[in-house]
Amino acid sequence: MKTYYHRFIWLFVSLLALQAPSFGQKNKQSEKGFKSIFNGTSLQGWEGDPTYWRVENGSIVGEITPATLLKRNTFIIYRDAKPSDFELKCEVKISKEGNTGINYRSEELLPDLPFALKGYQADIDGAIRYTGQNYEERGRTTLGYRGEIVNVNEQTDPEVKNNLRAYSARNAWLPRKVTGSLGNSDTLKTKIKSEDWNEVHLIVKGNRLLHYVNGVLMSDVTDLDKVNGKSEGWLGVQVHVGPPMKVAYRNIRIKNLK
Repeated sequence: MKTYYHRFIWLFVSLLALQAPSFGQKNKQSEKGFKSIFNGTSLQGWEGDPTYWRVENGSIVGEITPATLLKRNTFIIYRDAKPSDFELKCEVKISKEGNTGINYRSEELLPDLPFALKGYQADIDGAIRYTGQNYEERGRTTLGYRGEIVNVNEQTDPEVKNNLRAYSARNAWLPRKVTGSLGNSDTLKTKIKSEDWNEVHLIVKGNRLLHYVNGVLMSDVTDLDKVNGKSEGWLGVQVHVGPPMKVAYRNIRIKNLK
């Protein structure tokens, strides 16, 4: 009886092994179509103020020191493409007092403000107060807080673009509707590591903008505002006005979605 039982168990396990992809196979499948946009050794393909940006230990590092305090936010910008519909994956580590973000579908504010971007941002900060939310830099302010599923309301008046402050309050865009929940913000915060590496995964397709951290969906924004919304633009990462800080980005890769 034991012999038949053991044979049955062995056969069952063998069939499972044939049908279920290994961890390595799953990993390969999840990375299919992605390409690296940072070579780990130089800033080739990227442009930013060298006062604040360098390569260190295989990462793009942004640092503000007591001698280089900022008067405005500054970015290092990926120059090889203006992504439209895409997925982005990277790892980020930031000091406790730091503030950064990944901007996408953004416009550069030349000639007045070199290395300044206006557009959607996956917000990231060392205190984990904002990490995971969707913030529009120099635009409509907060579109979706961590834990929210949001529709940004349609706008038809082009003058809205010239009077954004009238439509925002307490650093949040007013013409938006929360349509669902991804979980409590403080509970989601526990999924984010302090002063350690976190993986950020953005899925940007059409007018739907998904921000994941460590595999957990943190905000889900559908932007119905064609007056202010963007369908393509520059990609860049930020160091923010404030106290001395340090942020590192590594394993930056992108997949175009068609």
